[in-house]
Amino acid sequence: MAKKAEPPKIEYPCPNYPVKVLGEAGEDYESFVVDIMRVHAPDVDVERIKINHSSNGRFTSITFFITATSEQQLKDLHEDFIRHDRIKMVL
Repeated sequence: MAKKAEPPKIEYPCPNYPVKVLGEAGEDYESFVVDIMRVHAPDVDVERIKINHSSNGRFTSITFFITATSEQQLKDLHEDFIRHDRIKMVL
């Protein structure tokens, strides 16, 4: 039986680490997501975020580039986002 390949290990700190958050669009969606991100990555550069809207306008994805400092930071960030009903996916 073939051995399953291990995902590459992240070396911390990891600059330019992408985090994409997909959720239900709304007037306050961007500020809502940025506020959560700033709790976990206070130095996030909001000038570099990428925002995409679904073709029907129901969903918005926001991609951030952060300096990931630890596996725990990324775990906490993911858990904080997915606890909100508006957030559908975090990549």
